[in-house]
Amino acid sequence: MSTHAKRERLLLADLLETAGPEAPTLCEGWRARDLAAHVVVRERRPDAAGGILVKQLAPRLERVMAEFTAKPYEELIQLIRTGPPRFSPFNLKQVDELSNIVEFYVHTEDLRRAQPEWTPRELDPVFQDALWSRLERSARLMGRGVPTGLVLRRPDGQTAVAHRGTPVVTVTGEPSELVLFAYGRHGAAKVEMEGDADAITKLNESKQLGI
Repeated sequence: MSTHAKRERLLLADLLETAGPEAPTLCEGWRARDLAAHVVVRERRPDAAGGILVKQLAPRLERVMAEFTAKPYEELIQLIRTGPPRFSPFNLKQVDELSNIVEFYVHTEDLRRAQPEWTPRELDPVFQDALWSRLERSARLMGRGVPTGLVLRRPDGQTAVAHRGTPVVTVTGEPSELVLFAYGRHGAAKVEMEGDADAITKLNESKQLGI
């Protein structure tokens, strides 16, 4: 596994262990146990994980999620720590690099930022660049349904157009914060928004941004 993905994986496992199964998360309706089950199902049950994106598979995903949520919490954490099965595509370095850095970073923050008195982490520039690279690639896909034009901007001025349109809202922040914003964690992301006030309100209320 890549260095950043492995670090975030182990950090998430440690946080899940410390917080306990009933700890809140930023994922609506999910406690820590649900979040842990989601991570395990995504890696170990590809036959069901497709339901995350494909509506026709959602009933199967719901059944498998219920099965894994019922497992001992400590077992779920251990499965996260040990990683995907030997023959899983997630064991391939390139797949891990593309798929797991953002996945584990976002879910780590889902747990961290739902706790009282959380503080932002200082992330190294290499990790920030890795997050930005993935955000650049996915920005238009993630922003295709938003009700305004949307530009994501780093403090150094680099930009990614998530949606072409008017009026335009520009969201500025570190890549790590922009990733959280793009994945629908609007209230928890430390970003600044510029643009028409009504457009900003519409963007914040939109359910089209994020997955």
